[in-house]
Amino acid sequence: MGTHVIKMPDIGEGIAEVELSQWHVKVGDLVVEDQVLADVMTDKAMVDIPSPVHGKVIALGGQPGEVMAVGSVLISIEVEGAGNLKESAAPVVDKEPVAPKVEAVVVESKPAAAAPRPAPVCQGPMVAREADERPLASPAVRKHALDLGIQLRLVRGSGPAGRVLHEDLEAYLAQGQSNASAPVAAAYAQRNDEEQIQVIGMRRKIAQRMQDATQRAAHFSYVEEIDVTAIEELRAHLNEKHGTSRGKLTLLPFLVRALVVALRDFPQMNARYDDDAQVITRLGAVHVGVATQSDVGLMVPVVRHAEARSLWDSAAEISRLANAARNGKASRDELSGSTITLTSLGALGGIVSTPVLNLPEVAIVGVNKIVERPTVVKGQVVIRKMMNLSSSFDHRVVDGMDAALFIQAIRGLLEQPATLFVE
Repeated sequence: MGTHVIKMPDIGEGIAEVELSQWHVKVGDLVVEDQVLADVMTDKAMVDIPSPVHGKVIALGGQPGEVMAVGSVLISIEVEGAGNLKESAAPVVDKEPVAPKVEAVVVESKPAAAAPRPAPVCQGPMVAREADERPLASPAVRKHALDLGIQLRLVRGSGPAGRVLHEDLEAYLAQGQSNASAPVAAAYAQRNDEEQIQVIGMRRKIAQRMQDATQRAAHFSYVEEIDVTAIEELRAHLNEKHGTSRGKLTLLPFLVRALVVALRDFPQMNARYDDDAQVITRLGAVHVGVATQSDVGLMVPVVRHAEARSLWDSAAEISRLANAARNGKASRDELSGSTITLTSLGALGGIVSTPVLNLPEVAIVGVNKIVERPTVVKGQVVIRKMMNLSSSFDHRVVDGMDAALFIQAIRGLLEQPATLFVE
């Protein structure tokens, strides 16, 4: 028997160190070739580390959250034959890390026959929480629970930090009503438990980026109300006529088109600001970042060259990227390079929000929910579909007047949708 040592690989882009985000194995586990051993986090993405050999795990080289240098020992595996460990190799510490808190996000390597990861184990689908305790869950899971009539506080989460996943909703439903009365009494029981959650991996990257953005940029927000009745009628008409053959359109591709057209007159919004070099770079290409919520946090896949895409092309790309991000399949290239960002919470969009800039960009356009309400049109009170755009800008680069004019231009395009397509 010999020892095969796997070192932290060089992931490229001049990266000298990466964060160990999650182990998928422990000491004593038997692994097969191409099985995913660990996830590591770079500045841009999560990367899977597969096993190149069959064998037994005998040592782990770090703990989740630890920053490791490229080339350092990641894991040691006992294998048949001589292995690759030489006497001069650095010693490996046989230690078992704490339980991981973060799931994989972006799969860089795609093994041909990766062993499937175990499904989340739910220790009983029901759990009692305080009435005012807000369980962790993505907007999509919250919407799913709302549609199913499930109270999230009664569902035990099997995701990172107890996050409720779609699988947990299914487990809750599968349990049926046999013990539906059990959590009712438990819901009023006193609780004094505490849980400490290590901020690592994707959650730490999100925290760092949000903190950096608010500290470096001079944020200011501008909110405008838009009558989207006409464009919603156009969307419904196009879906009825072409939905079967071309796919259904949401409002997002129309917003992307409005951004593209408005940016022709406001190129200063489609820019990146290097505040270290004091250089503003305005770009002709419109690469729209579409903020997407996943089970592991907020991700921003990029619709590249939106200026060259039709409505259906944009819609298909938005859908493809969103699915890739939510399923942890988006690549580093798909998660970087945006020039302006569009963010929306969908049905949970609220009335007003204050989105945080996606540095080094200088503008982000936030979409709030559509509501029907009485509006005065030509002296008459009528019911119209209204929506707010809550947008933020970097005041170091963008003047308030320009920001207002930019959003007003988007408003005009959306309220008169024919102008989106007039060249």
